[in-house]
Amino acid sequence: MKLLSLTAAFLFFGFAASAQVLPSFQFGLKAGANFSKFDSENTFSSENRAGFYGGVWARIGAAGVHFQPELYVSGKKANLVSDETGQVNRVNFTSLDVPLLIGTKIGALGVGVRLNTGPMFSLILDENQSLKDAAGSVFRADFKNQALAWQFGAAVDIKKLSIDARYELGLSKINKSGYPGTKLNLFTVGLGYRIF
Repeated sequence: MKLLSLTAAFLFFGFAASAQVLPSFQFGLKAGANFSKFDSENTFSSENRAGFYGGVWARIGAAGVHFQPELYVSGKKANLVSDETGQVNRVNFTSLDVPLLIGTKIGALGVGVRLNTGPMFSLILDENQSLKDAAGSVFRADFKNQALAWQFGAAVDIKKLSIDARYELGLSKINKSGYPGTKLNLFTVGLGYRIF
């Protein structure tokens, strides 16, 4: 009986180790919500608003480490509040986001926890600001066409499904003029599905 138990334990740990060591490729879909907030040097404060994102991801891994490129369309929203007048401006724009993440997974048999981090490149597809005439020059919709951020996140995998949470720290200023030193920070939650 002890031999059978030791054999089963050996096979289990051997499978767990090989699952992390052997090269693998995975591909899937993901969608979720983001909560955006602008970080500015001065002039205004920002309030979180909910947006959306959806797209595809791939994961290439070996020896317990994986590279995970992703491609998403994101709708980002935030409220800007003037520190001087209290005027609220609702900012909305859509971007194409490309996170390039490095990570690791702890677990086996299709269940585990993943940790990811890496840069995220964002290309703005359109711009839309309501109340821009009323807000005046402080709130001009004058965004750059691209931005750079850094993502930190964790996910729980259960077979083909995953639940993901990340924080995205804006590294580059996304405005050309109007309000100085504006960076966009986000918190995202999402649900992923592995196709293969």
